[in-house]
Amino acid sequence: MTRKTLFITGASTGIGAETARKAVESGWNVALFARSKDKLDALASELGDDHALALAGDVTDMKELKNAIDSAADRFGSLDAVFANAGRGLDTPGVENGDPDEWRKMLDLNINGLLYTIKVAFPHLQKSKGHAVLTGSVAGKINLPGSIYGASKWFVQGFAGNLSQEMREWGGRCTVICPGMVDTPFFDEAKPDKLKPEDIASAVVFALDQPQRADVREMVVMPTG
Repeated sequence: MTRKTLFITGASTGIGAETARKAVESGWNVALFARSKDKLDALASELGDDHALALAGDVTDMKELKNAIDSAADRFGSLDAVFANAGRGLDTPGVENGDPDEWRKMLDLNINGLLYTIKVAFPHLQKSKGHAVLTGSVAGKINLPGSIYGASKWFVQGFAGNLSQEMREWGGRCTVICPGMVDTPFFDEAKPDKLKPEDIASAVVFALDQPQRADVREMVVMPTG
């Protein structure tokens, strides 16, 4: 069986790294994209060079993204799915005390980085009738007091629905994964009673591995505790 190829942003730690592990277990090749070259190299070595390719770069730089995505397609023969997972939060929440410069950096990553990833991957996904998976959040489905981060995830939620409508015109699929709180390096303090990155990775791979006739548009995963 020919292995399909998944391109993952934010792949060096947390949800991105765990998704790479589960995808390889499920029979995918993975292209790993993030800024941390050392972490990507270590993960690619762990997963095996036959099935994993480390590509360091900045998701807010379209040229670096294009070089990486094209390299992944050349290396593995096609690009069948992209997981737009890179994102960040804010050190100071809310409007009153919030830092507009910090807002700008977060919005550049959470919104522009997402859009750039999909834009650059689009021609490859059209060729393969591929799949786009986006990391949303429950924060993009509810109202939180003054949450700029939550508002960025409302964008992801809306864009995912719009992207689904565009991709279905040529047989593609789009899934938004909406986690509750996950115990990842995203938070400064550990959250041992919350979800683990592998829980979200399992949801991503589940959506990817559905037959072509099945379009999983949205998955919400909440901690039981």
